[in-house]
Amino acid sequence: MSPGAGLPASDPLAWTKSRSDDYVLRATSGYAHVLYAKTADGLATGVRRTAGWRSTIEQAAKGTDVDPDTLEAIVLLESAGRPEAQASNDLAGAVGLTQIVAETGQNLLHMHVDLTASRKVAKQMQRAASKGQAKRLETLRAERRRVDERFDPRKALAATVRYLDFARSRLGRDDLAIASYHMGVGNLQTAMGRYGDANIPYAQLFFDSTPTHHAAAWRFLGSLGDDSSTYLWRIDAARQIMALSREDPIELKRRTELMTMRNSSEVLMHPPDGTLHFDTPDAVRAGYADGTLVHLPRAYLAAHGVGIDPQMGELASQVGEKPALYRGLRREALATLAYLGTGVRSISGSRTPLRLTSTVRDAEYQAKLGDVEIQATHSYSLHTTGFTFDLARQYSSRDQAMALQFLLDRLTALNLISWVREPGAIHVTVATDATRLMEPMGVLPKDAAHTGHTAASP
Repeated sequence: MSPGAGLPASDPLAWTKSRSDDYVLRATSGYAHVLYAKTADGLATGVRRTAGWRSTIEQAAKGTDVDPDTLEAIVLLESAGRPEAQASNDLAGAVGLTQIVAETGQNLLHMHVDLTASRKVAKQMQRAASKGQAKRLETLRAERRRVDERFDPRKALAATVRYLDFARSRLGRDDLAIASYHMGVGNLQTAMGRYGDANIPYAQLFFDSTPTHHAAAWRFLGSLGDDSSTYLWRIDAARQIMALSREDPIELKRRTELMTMRNSSEVLMHPPDGTLHFDTPDAVRAGYADGTLVHLPRAYLAAHGVGIDPQMGELASQVGEKPALYRGLRREALATLAYLGTGVRSISGSRTPLRLTSTVRDAEYQAKLGDVEIQATHSYSLHTTGFTFDLARQYSSRDQAMALQFLLDRLTALNLISWVREPGAIHVTVATDATRLMEPMGVLPKDAAHTGHTAASP
């Protein structure tokens, strides 16, 4: 550990103007997993369906300031290219290729939406489908497009273009207009008002609003409770996916396979064929010897709001080892863990440490764990890379739990971690480029070059 490894003077990941473009790219990657894992009928099918609407999308955007790639991304994210998609059984809610709510369609976008007639046709469609009446079903679909234009792909796309044009006229920026498609222009204006500046890029509003800085804006964005605040990043991810489908389909297939192996993007962060992992206890020992791993520094972690569970490594005797062998991490992961602990303590005010329950393992230990723990995988485990740790889901207060949630979400937005909520623990995998946290958190090797700063420069 580097000399004087203390608390950073300020948040080393705080938003600054110079970091803004990088943070946009990071958020695009950080929030991409949901598209790969949860697109209706699978991402490949959704991409093919969405691509089939490309000429219609270009026609809808022609002669406007709306980017066809953005419109295409909205289609992929909102409906996966399904013109009959519904957010719920209530037709007053979002439906169609671009998921337009009935009230918005009627009152803002000047669409013909007869809910009574639309509901009647929907029931007739259900009966026709149950009887296998394919021809009648097609006739009823055409009728529904007439009485409820949200189900008409051309009219839905044209309406979405009108919305984006309207939003840009009110908000003055394309990024804000896109972000408002989910949360609404009024809500976005409220958020910026609480931030204190109505003329800022969305990245500044999102990343510069925290529980301790522009807290009123942060609270308002969080109060929306429906992923509205991350919508722009998911649209950017959808745009990137559609571009890959045209330019590098092999890479898209690779990413899809890795993204869907777990409930997070951890395998894409550290693919098994490109990541050093530890198969045996001797390999773990070698990792400590060559500096790949570092033993958990108890006093350092305590100073940064993290305690070590005394049962960590409890199955070590079953592979002929001592628990201490399984109490270590890569330096990037150790720095990220310290950042989490420090941030949770600062935000919540709680002096109770987060409890670290698991860190590095080898494949032999993992196999023993899989025999007794239902949550433990019998295949490639990220714990065997040293980039992964688990934190107990036990908190001293709601404030402590919410502070951890904020930091997990923020590090996800920066694509520095992926994480999943397990029954008893938060399972966190740290990205390789979390190296940016090593110096400010004081975990560089003793012989490494130092800048002398304890926090990253703006």
